[in-house]
Amino acid sequence: MKLSDFLYFYPERGMLDCNTYVIRGEERLMIVDVGRDASISELVKAMGKDGLDPKKADFITNTHLHIDHTAGNQTFQASYGGRVLLTPLQKACYQISVRQTSRFFGLEPIEFEADGVLDSVIDLGGLSVEVIGTPGHSPESTCFYCSESKALICGDLLFDQNIGRSDLPGGDSAQMKQSIEKVAALEIELLLPGHMGIIKDRTRVEENFEFLRNQVFRWL
Repeated sequence: MKLSDFLYFYPERGMLDCNTYVIRGEERLMIVDVGRDASISELVKAMGKDGLDPKKADFITNTHLHIDHTAGNQTFQASYGGRVLLTPLQKACYQISVRQTSRFFGLEPIEFEADGVLDSVIDLGGLSVEVIGTPGHSPESTCFYCSESKALICGDLLFDQNIGRSDLPGGDSAQMKQSIEKVAALEIELLLPGHMGIIKDRTRVEENFEFLRNQVFRWL
């Protein structure tokens, strides 16, 4: 689904999957959270309908390293190319979030290799994406902010009237609250979570932050 001239949204498909986002600049294309490997073929078909060629993906990135967000990294790369890039903190937390968290759920980890490190700002050519550390759901959780369209890809930090779990390995409820307030200070007109629906319109986004403060934070 095309959200703007450079931003695309592909909803999760079933269990152990997540929402996928594609950001297309003038020179480079970036995928955020390819999801599970079994959904790659459907993702590629949906991208094709929007005129996106998966073989032109330059970067494969993740909001965090849980299995439902990263299981397809290696499969996508093997078929279509692209470099898997992690933040320095994501690299440092690989053991916790890929291996320990998978085993926490009784799942065998699906390993992948990183090809490089993400800078604090990703230049896609005529379009820049800010990389923001937002620990809480996991220690390496990351948001991607496009200031041109005031869009925030927030992973499992927060959802529509809910937040991600903070009781998984490396999670921290106090950090979760701090991270949510950190991104709430941004100008956001499109809130793009890792699961469920997206939130459009600045007023609705601000109302969602207020709902979390009033109804959800007290349970952290």
